[in-house]
Amino acid sequence: MQLGYNTNGLAHHGLPAAIKLLADIGYRSVAITLDHATLNPYGKHFVEELYQVQSLLEEHGMASVIETGARYLLDPQRKHEPSLLSPRTAGRPQRIEFLRHAIDIAVALGSDCVSLWSGVLPGDVSPEAGMPHLAEGLQVVLDYAGRHGMQLGFEPEPGMLVDTMLSYAELLELVDSPFLKLTLDIGHLHCLGETPIADVIHTWHERLVNVHIEDMRHGRHEHLMFGEGEIDFPPILEALREVGYDGPLNVELSRHSHMGPVAARKAFVFLNTML
Repeated sequence: MQLGYNTNGLAHHGLPAAIKLLADIGYRSVAITLDHATLNPYGKHFVEELYQVQSLLEEHGMASVIETGARYLLDPQRKHEPSLLSPRTAGRPQRIEFLRHAIDIAVALGSDCVSLWSGVLPGDVSPEAGMPHLAEGLQVVLDYAGRHGMQLGFEPEPGMLVDTMLSYAELLELVDSPFLKLTLDIGHLHCLGETPIADVIHTWHERLVNVHIEDMRHGRHEHLMFGEGEIDFPPILEALREVGYDGPLNVELSRHSHMGPVAARKAFVFLNTML
């Protein structure tokens, strides 16, 4: 496993500074959440920034994952919108274009995967209608990913249409591809009661391409520092070892940017001791 950290927990750092900080701590992977100040594909200096990040990752021998969960990058007023669930005439093409940019960035950086999610179901759409809409948009992105040889790690997310492993399985019945993999968030599983988590890992390990890890409490989607929630981590890490998972294990503390360096060091000590 490659222990990494998500840049959404270092929102007050420029990406070059974040990469250097994480490398100095000892992390071997970085999950790069594309955002206004972090490899924004619509930014004026994007090309120069991409070359700089390529060089830094190579210099520090770090792997990477491209994350697409920025809150207000595409719409300054609506969190995580538009999504693949948006109508074809009202936003979905914008999300698809953004995901294509993310795939291009991942290819340029030699990243392990692009991580994405479904989005929130619009209020006037039923789940039965929403899943085919999602599959339709996702297939377009998968076709592009396949042409570029890039894996997509689809993440079940609390509050979104695809929130559990059951709904992820339902999605697979509508769209499947050798490039459609799984981003598994340990905290999300605990939050929604999908336990024992070790069993979930054993069941889904063949699709596993990206793992998010943090502490959490049952029924509360709040990413917590290790030791502040309820999760028992040794059996989870043992399960990842048992299934031979050798991909990124990325800490996601998206609410800890105000103490980013301290949080990153504390998380590294906690996990590295067990690994």
